[in-house]
Amino acid sequence: MSAKDYQFASRAVFYEPEEHSQSISYPIYMSANFQYAGDIYDQIVAGARKEVNIYSRCGNPTEYKFEEHIAQLTGGTGCLATASGMAAISHALFGILKAGDHIVADLTTYSSTHEFFDHRAQDFGLKVSLVDCTDVRAVENAFTAETKVLYVEAIANPTMKVPPLRKLVEIAHARGIVVICDNTFASPAVCRPHEFGVDVVVESATKFIGGHNDAVGGVITLKSDILPADWLEDVRWNTLNKLGAPLSPFNAWLLLRGAQTLSLRLEKQCANALALAKHLEAHPRVKRVFYPGLPSHPNYAAASEQLQGGGAMLSFQVADEASGARLLKRLKLCSFAASLGGLRTTTQVPATMAFLDIPSQEREAMGVVDGLVRFSVGIEHIDDIIADVDQAIALMHVDL
Repeated sequence: MSAKDYQFASRAVFYEPEEHSQSISYPIYMSANFQYAGDIYDQIVAGARKEVNIYSRCGNPTEYKFEEHIAQLTGGTGCLATASGMAAISHALFGILKAGDHIVADLTTYSSTHEFFDHRAQDFGLKVSLVDCTDVRAVENAFTAETKVLYVEAIANPTMKVPPLRKLVEIAHARGIVVICDNTFASPAVCRPHEFGVDVVVESATKFIGGHNDAVGGVITLKSDILPADWLEDVRWNTLNKLGAPLSPFNAWLLLRGAQTLSLRLEKQCANALALAKHLEAHPRVKRVFYPGLPSHPNYAAASEQLQGGGAMLSFQVADEASGARLLKRLKLCSFAASLGGLRTTTQVPATMAFLDIPSQEREAMGVVDGLVRFSVGIEHIDDIIADVDQAIALMHVDL
């Protein structure tokens, strides 16, 4: 049996020892540059790149190990690590697109992604159409002769919308359009978009892959019949190396270490999220719960096909934005903070936090309404999470 035949939990934990020392914890190559000993200089002149160590902006052995590990977890043929999730998104796009090209993207994406599509992409001569990607007909109608990329999120931030990946891939590939999916809200433990035909998967490794809120990074993985097999290395040398967003060796090591417990963490986090979602759905002061693992979710059928468990992210709506903010300020165990995917339950009010710079009318069209509260559910005991949320809800109408 080879490593690729192991179950996901085993593949998350296992990687081959470091070749020279046989260390089962891969070392950190904390070096910016490398000696051109022996024939290394001659190899570089002859065209060698990743086969030799040149300079850590071009690649680093610890980064390469992390990339190798993530590729086999996601089912990709390769992986490129970047300095952040947004670097992964921008580098993937710039590795495909040129001025005049057209992108179809979901209307509801992470705020920085949405803002890039809404107005920053146009500065580079790109054209963007934003549509509801759960509506396959709307996506198909948005395609033009210049469309090169369809961009979706496996679970939309923060509305938990789940697009039908297999159907979207089918209509995109029929036109030679590359499909890119941001898998951050799910993680490879919950969703592996390459299994549904997605060409390029991007993810903020800062979140569930790292899992400890202590390292920032991003990943791009590839499995495509449209893009060339060496596309990721082209992105490394002609996009990342020129724009300058490499992953640091220390962060690569932290993220590699974090990925080894991904399956274990997400099993607990998904179970906690489902229990909390069910509790909130029955709560009289909660207007609505958005969680892909609940039968009440509008995309439950797609979620059931594509997600292994409903994920660790959920949102719910209370009376208004002020009530949501007061609720989070009252939390004691759960953390009121930016970001997600760590061991601790972490919360925010998206409309006045991550999406604050987006006009209110635009936010509402995305489904980011006032009073929407987002939870990244952690590994604490579920009884303590529920008790903390309940006491905060009970006081959310009272000013601090």
